[in-house]
Amino acid sequence: MEKKLQELKMRLLEISDLNNASAVLNWDQTTYMPSGGAAARGRQMSTLARIAHEKFVDPAVGKLLDDLQSYADSLPYDHDDASLIRVTRRNYDQQTKVPSTLLAAFFQHSAESYQVWAKARPENDYTAVAPYLQKTVDYSRQIAECFPGYDHIADPLIDFSDQDMKAESVRALFAELRQALIPLVKSITAQTEVDDNCLHQPYPENKQLAFGQEVIKAYGYDFNRGRQDKTHHPYMTKFSLGDVRITTRVKENDLSEALFSTLHESGHAMYEQGIDMSYDGMPLGNGTSSGIHESQSRLWENQVGRSRVFWQHYYPQLQATFPEQLASVSLDTFYRAINKVQRSLIRTDADEVTYNLHVMIRFDLELALLEGSLSVADLPEAWHARYEQDLGLRAPDHRDGVLQDVHWYGGLVGGAFQGYTLGNIMSALFFDQALKAHPNIPTELGQGQFGTLHAWLQQNIYQHGSKFTANELIERVTGAPLTIQPYINYLHTKYGELYKL
Repeated sequence: MEKKLQELKMRLLEISDLNNASAVLNWDQTTYMPSGGAAARGRQMSTLARIAHEKFVDPAVGKLLDDLQSYADSLPYDHDDASLIRVTRRNYDQQTKVPSTLLAAFFQHSAESYQVWAKARPENDYTAVAPYLQKTVDYSRQIAECFPGYDHIADPLIDFSDQDMKAESVRALFAELRQALIPLVKSITAQTEVDDNCLHQPYPENKQLAFGQEVIKAYGYDFNRGRQDKTHHPYMTKFSLGDVRITTRVKENDLSEALFSTLHESGHAMYEQGIDMSYDGMPLGNGTSSGIHESQSRLWENQVGRSRVFWQHYYPQLQATFPEQLASVSLDTFYRAINKVQRSLIRTDADEVTYNLHVMIRFDLELALLEGSLSVADLPEAWHARYEQDLGLRAPDHRDGVLQDVHWYGGLVGGAFQGYTLGNIMSALFFDQALKAHPNIPTELGQGQFGTLHAWLQQNIYQHGSKFTANELIERVTGAPLTIQPYINYLHTKYGELYKL
């Protein structure tokens, strides 16, 4: 059994190397690559994806898993070897259902689609990207149809990133959350709008980036195992547990853009940096779901980075960095500005209270695209209609409408957006548990000390990688299933105080 386990690990490590090489190519494409390299880059990433997939679905891997099953059954559920065999088996059963040729074709198309989107968005040119989006919808359906027996065509795509979640269960959760959010949004937006002009002044890019990097160093992001670069749409990427990178984008007339995307992506990155190093190159060496991953980015961005106690420590430093812009702006004014609630058009700029409405719009639209009840040609108008219905706004163009998110233009349609709201719900759940274990955390945050919180997350979330599913992890940490109540309590407490509700 030891020999077979080592053979499995060697095969998995080789596959991981191929996938991580592709990740390097993707990072380069989104940061430094000249546009002329798009076609070749798509081919290169497609080749690596095809080879990695063929190697993973090799019947020899299935035979090794079969032979090792009795060994796994003899071990405790949470034993590293048992967990590796269990998670690899699930991934193997999933990937053997998708032909390598289909996967390779999709990866090549996705790389080309991303490059078209990167040009089309600033030019407000939906017609340029629409044919690519139609092909993406077609590919997404084809991949979903590799998993017969689903209740909804989106179910297999959702399961890729949030295991055991289905379209109907997400819809039910979203309906419960919407019922709690709509009255809160109405109560807040009925008041006089908060003045956030202090955020919209000239803020030099180099100083913005330097300040954000100092904060995430204090958080615990290890720059010896990471770096930060600029891109169109901020994200985190990993080439190994020793190389976890983040990206951001900067607006020199908006202080919050780079700062909070930096705090957000550092949360993703610290999760990956905190995984047990013995899992490197193995299926266990990744975050376990998009929802859990998003819970970590939102926790560090919002529960920490938008809290009053955090800025009691960091605001004097920010004022010293930008004295001309902030010297005469009080902490209270600044705190209200960064937590301003308003009906808005851009998901990534949305406040904590309205953010999930943006997610629900996208989730509903992509389900309609997959069902065939909404066409790609009609998507822009359907987008406008939902924003008018839910947020009372209409985008002046496609740039701030249907083109604003990269997801549909650089990945599948379906299975991505629900993780953002699941992450918001989970972030409050985990932060609540951390506070119960260590009531001194708020005091420490007010002193610029994050070690206790980081250590609790490392112990309870990070180190496990993909050993446990999201539902299993939540049960281990809280002793109960997922609930929205801590999240609703958090929003009502924080914004009730801010807006005197």
